[in-house]
Amino acid sequence: MLNVFTLSNGRLFQEEIESLEELSRFQPIWVDLEDPTPDEKRWVRQYFGLAIPEDAIDDDIEESARFYAEDNGELHIRTDFLMADPDEPRQVRVAFIINVSNASSLGHGVLFSIHDETVPAFRLLRMRARRMPGLLDDAKDVLLALFDGDTEYCADTLEGVYDELEGASRKVLSDNVTDDVASEVLAAIARQEDMNGRIRRNVMDTRRAVSFLMRSKMLDAEQFEDARQIQRDLDSLDSHTTFLFDKINFLMDATVGFININQNKIIKIFSVASVALLPPTLIASIYGMNFQVMPELEWKYGYVFAILAMAASALLPMWYFRRRGWLK
Repeated sequence: MLNVFTLSNGRLFQEEIESLEELSRFQPIWVDLEDPTPDEKRWVRQYFGLAIPEDAIDDDIEESARFYAEDNGELHIRTDFLMADPDEPRQVRVAFIINVSNASSLGHGVLFSIHDETVPAFRLLRMRARRMPGLLDDAKDVLLALFDGDTEYCADTLEGVYDELEGASRKVLSDNVTDDVASEVLAAIARQEDMNGRIRRNVMDTRRAVSFLMRSKMLDAEQFEDARQIQRDLDSLDSHTTFLFDKINFLMDATVGFININQNKIIKIFSVASVALLPPTLIASIYGMNFQVMPELEWKYGYVFAILAMAASALLPMWYFRRRGWLK
C-alpha cells in the first residue's frame, strides 16, 4: 500500500496511490509504503529517484547499518515501533529515508517510511495532524512527530501495565491465595514482564534514533529542542520501566512464596500422618512376630488389646500436635 501525505493550510491530508500517474499529481512531504509491492517501489524510484534497499526492514540487519548517511545527503534510519497487541506483543521494524539537503528539488524534503504492517504511532500522528493545524511544517517535523507518537504510545502501554499489576497485587495480598489464584497471577506477571521488557527495548531504540537525528545537524533550533524534549520523555519512561521491573520481581517472589506455603501445608499433613502412624506400625510389627510367648496366642483378648493399643498410640500424637497448633 502506497500513501502520500501533503500539507494544505497547515493540515495533513492522506491519499492512497494506485498508479504512477496518480502519484505525479502530488507534492508530498511524507510517503508511506506499507508492505509495498514491486510496482509501488518502481513508482517511487521513477518519480522521486529513490531506490528503496531490499533489506530496508530486515530484522537481521547489522546494528551498525541501522543509522547512516549517504554521500548524497540521504539519512537512513531503521528503528522499531511498539505493537502492544495483548495476544502477540511485538516490535515492527520501520525504515526511514529522508533527504533535505535540497528541499527545492523533486524528491528532496520528503520523508519515506517502509514497513510491513500498520503502526499505532502512525495512526496517532494522522489523527493529531488533522485536528491540530500547523503541527507540521516539513518532513523533519513528521519524523520527530512519529518518534513523539511512539513515545506516547509506550507511555500509554506502561499505564496499562500498571493497571494489570495492580490487579495482580490485590490477588497476591488477599487473605486466601490458592494454587489456582497463584497460577493466574504468575501468568499475568509473565505477560506484563514481557510487555515491560519490550517497552524498555523500544525506548532504547527510539532514543538511539533521535540521538542520531540530533547529531546529523539537519534540525533547526526549534526541531532540535523538540528532539531534546523527546529524549527527556524517553528518560522518564526508562525510570518507570525500572520501577515496574522491581514491582514485578516483588510480586513474583510473593506469589512463589505463597505457593511454597501451600506446598508446605501439604507436606506437613504427610509429616504428621507419618509420625502419628509410626507407633501403631511398631506395635503391629511386634505383634506380628508370632513368638511362642506373645500374648495373643494364650490370651483371647490379645488382638483386641493390640488394636486398642495401636489406636491409642495414633491418637496420642495427634492430640499433642493439635495442642501445639501444628494441625491448623
